[in-house]
Amino acid sequence: MPAAVNIAGSPAVNDKFTISALKVLLYYDLFRYPLTAAEILYHCREQGCSEQQLSSSLQFLQSHQYICHIDGFYLLKNDPQLVQRRKLGNELAQRMLRKAADRSSLIARFPYVRGVCVSGSLSKDYFDETTDIDFFIITAPGRLWVCRSLLILFKKLLLLNSKKYFCVNYFIGSDSLEIPDKNIFTATELITLLPFYNHTLYRNFFSANEWVKDYYPNAAPREGFVLKEKESRVKHAMEQLLNGSLGEWLDRYFYKATVNHWKKKFPDLAAAEFEVNMRSRKDVSKHHPQGFQFRVLKHYRENCEAFEAKHGISLR
Repeated sequence: MPAAVNIAGSPAVNDKFTISALKVLLYYDLFRYPLTAAEILYHCREQGCSEQQLSSSLQFLQSHQYICHIDGFYLLKNDPQLVQRRKLGNELAQRMLRKAADRSSLIARFPYVRGVCVSGSLSKDYFDETTDIDFFIITAPGRLWVCRSLLILFKKLLLLNSKKYFCVNYFIGSDSLEIPDKNIFTATELITLLPFYNHTLYRNFFSANEWVKDYYPNAAPREGFVLKEKESRVKHAMEQLLNGSLGEWLDRYFYKATVNHWKKKFPDLAAAEFEVNMRSRKDVSKHHPQGFQFRVLKHYRENCEAFEAKHGISLR
């Protein structure tokens, strides 16, 4: 079947690997973040995409001016400043990894912390003055809210509530590793997590979320940053103290107190938005009051629709 022709007179995009490459670039365009060919391949949404197939797709897209190629990076706009921005962000991210490792080591010494990963911008090798070091923390079963409350207390009292290098906004229990929000945003965040503490548990978490393969079949667990796991006597002693009825009572207390506080603090959040952005259960705690997930999904859909309208093609 001959290729369709779009309204601009260029060949339409019919190949599934080419469409996938475009969708990856459209997603990261939301963050003004050009990608390498290797990164596009890692994020490819089609099973069996090879380097050769991707290279052919990228050459096609570039030759027909759907995308641009600048200094080893692919992007939708012919904007060298975006490439320079990425390079500077990559350089700062590399320097921030040591601080992230130090903070991960500190977090790992808190009671009931079982795994520590870095998420957000730094996990994607980018950092600047507007970003934080975001941590994704896996806790022991039944003590998530004790663990979270101790870390938040430490941040408020000793770090003066600064979240720049200590943003602890997502906790899950080690007995509930599957993420319920199954969409392109959460899939992207999951495959880019950078493990720092307890790589075995991180790999178990990755395996527990097989649904990610529906979005990113080429993705695999990352090696991350290996920390020397030191035995903490204080952590052990506090866990011994809180493993019984006192710990159960405290966990229930912190859970109820935190949820009530959030409901009073964010009264305008609709129930559906509160459930996703501020999900609070015995085995999970999210603190994303700005609704970043909803905003990204909305803007990504709009980005795809605008691209389709501009070029007269379908990305479905």
